[in-house]
Amino acid sequence: MTTLRPGRLPAPPDVPTPPAPAAGGGHARPNKPLAQRVWRGRSEDPRWARPAFLAMLLVVALAYLWNLSASGYANSFYSAAVQAGSQSWKAFFFGSLDAANAITVDKPPATLWPMALSVRIFGLGSWAVLVPQVLMGVATAGVLYAAVRRRFNAPAGLIAMAAFALTPVAALMFRFNNPDALLALLMTVTVHCVLRAMENGRTKWLVWAGFAVGFAFLSKTLQAFLILPPLAVLYAVFAPVSVRKRFGQLGLSALAMVVAGGWWVAIVELWPASSRPYIGGSQNNSFLELTFGYNGLGRINGDETGSVQGGGGGGGRSGGQWGETGIGRMFNSEIGGQISWLLPAALILLAAGVWLTWKARRTDTARAAFLAWGGSLLMTAVVFSFMAGIFHQYYTVALAPYTAALVGMGATVLWEERARWRARGALGVTVAVTALWSYVLLGRTADYLPWLRWAVLVGGLAGAAGLLLAPRLGRRLALAAVGASFVAALAGPTAYTLSTLNTGHQGSIVTAGPSGADSMGGPGGGRGGPGGMGGAMRPPGQGNQQGGGMGRPPTGGQGAGPTGQQGQGQGGNQQNGRQPGVMPGTGTPPGTGTAPGTGTSPGTAPGGMGEGGTPGGGGMGGLLNGSSVSAEAEKLLEKNAADYTWAAAAIGSQNAASYQLATGDPVMAIGGFNGSDPSPTLSRFKEYVEDGRIHYFIVGGMGGGGGNSGTSSRISSWVEGNFKEVTVGSATFYDLTRPKSGE
Repeated sequence: MTTLRPGRLPAPPDVPTPPAPAAGGGHARPNKPLAQRVWRGRSEDPRWARPAFLAMLLVVALAYLWNLSASGYANSFYSAAVQAGSQSWKAFFFGSLDAANAITVDKPPATLWPMALSVRIFGLGSWAVLVPQVLMGVATAGVLYAAVRRRFNAPAGLIAMAAFALTPVAALMFRFNNPDALLALLMTVTVHCVLRAMENGRTKWLVWAGFAVGFAFLSKTLQAFLILPPLAVLYAVFAPVSVRKRFGQLGLSALAMVVAGGWWVAIVELWPASSRPYIGGSQNNSFLELTFGYNGLGRINGDETGSVQGGGGGGGRSGGQWGETGIGRMFNSEIGGQISWLLPAALILLAAGVWLTWKARRTDTARAAFLAWGGSLLMTAVVFSFMAGIFHQYYTVALAPYTAALVGMGATVLWEERARWRARGALGVTVAVTALWSYVLLGRTADYLPWLRWAVLVGGLAGAAGLLLAPRLGRRLALAAVGASFVAALAGPTAYTLSTLNTGHQGSIVTAGPSGADSMGGPGGGRGGPGGMGGAMRPPGQGNQQGGGMGRPPTGGQGAGPTGQQGQGQGGNQQNGRQPGVMPGTGTPPGTGTAPGTGTSPGTAPGGMGEGGTPGGGGMGGLLNGSSVSAEAEKLLEKNAADYTWAAAAIGSQNAASYQLATGDPVMAIGGFNGSDPSPTLSRFKEYVEDGRIHYFIVGGMGGGGGNSGTSSRISSWVEGNFKEVTVGSATFYDLTRPKSGE
């Protein structure tokens, strides 16, 4: 068996080449104008390569910007923190939920920084919040192209870009304000830098990889470290330098990682707790506890103190309320439609790439590329498959760049080697398996484009047969087989991606694709279409959007809050007795969401229940999304708000975020995201009230999932027993400046 022949592919970077130009010259000719160099690209590339790449970037940008405002404030939890960071540099640094710095979000703040800067420049609005995420998606596509094209060729890079951009969960998360967008970008940069270091053993690229991982830690903590083991082993074994130098370089990279991620952690841990916000998500006001507990090992073993279940979540094969765990998790009815369209192809092409390069010399960069992207994919997928703690479908966006790279590299390598029947066979099997799997996935949403699954199946099998017979076919028929194969492989994810782009998504738990694309139904869907969640937060002045069913803007009162939640309130410690398959914090089985446009009265949750299951509350604020804020409630909170540190206080971050976004004034989130953080204590809350720093207390909200959630309950009881109730429309507040004894 022969290995890849250098003549079949562009010469790898570690093959001797003519002397490089002077410093700064690179491959481009320094005497040419910048515009010409940008348009032409590398001299060894075909003339069409760079224009095609730039056109692809433009298409990705325009597609991801399409209908962007339909998502409103997206996840109001993070949007409120972005707003706070745009008003206060202290809130910006710590990632505080409010500008008065009561409590932080339950993640490090790096992902908030670009959005907060955007809002500082352009003002608060949907586009200002979400465009930075879109730009991260475009940047990820660009880095992916650069990494794949560098060792293989331009077609491989373009295929990788297309496969990435058309992954449904990527189209979702690079238009959403969760931390996963920045994480995916930085993980792609990390792999690219490691592969650059693998070319000639230059230390600087490994150091840059360490910086990328360290900064990714400041986006989503320990998830950034998932790809470190395969990449470190890869460099230690295959780098083109001495063993001693390899381990020294890995040490420098680790040092860079610690510096890039540790500086912020050190400042936070050394900063006096009395003069900084409480660390949201922790039980002891410690970022290190948050990192290794709720956001760390707790995600693996399910023991997450302070989460919606209060620790000891219990995973096993059943996975508890976060879905079934096991080797098939990435392909099941909850996850499959988000990410798995090309996963079988990526795994087959990974095996084929390793097979083709098996006998190459130790430092072969083609094999290194397959092992780097493949190792990152396998490591992340295995952890996701077996983690027993909190797991959401959108986490799988981390797999999208790795999958896309393997598809681009593997497809082009096998096509280059098509004269060998084994290569043709592997390519044909890849296309056939991809078409069959798309047929299965499309069958899970049988009412959505029912003809497409059959077209994909027939086209894919025909394309696979054509690839097997390619040497016997003429050029045109062979190219037709290639075209049919690509169309069949990408038609399914493209359809789901277009549905995602055309639909608004709000709340904490969102999914891509058409309604029913995951078995989590309404609460899991997080979008305002059938089976989704209406009534999510919208920027002021925005009305209904297509595909949204999202009710009215905060300034005029919204439609229903997250739907399908009547039956079990979220107040206090009411978390037990959950039915199998019921989303945390809800009392309704999946798929029971309210149809678009069927909102209840402003500020009232479905079934006549206010937030937290309290009649007459301020809206269904809680775990999934924020409350609905009526114009009357907004006016009440804005009156004399400048005289107070916090215009109001509310149980749970989502509830507080809704009112803060509507009014623009700080609202204290009692108990953090789940209402379970011991912040503030009852005694501290009493001090704030006595000092006249909080004006109103908002009834209802997320009551917490265990741990110290009794703090929220005690504060609620004390307020209800001592202050005058104020009803505005269907919303209920307590005026903390008017004690009952003074009536």
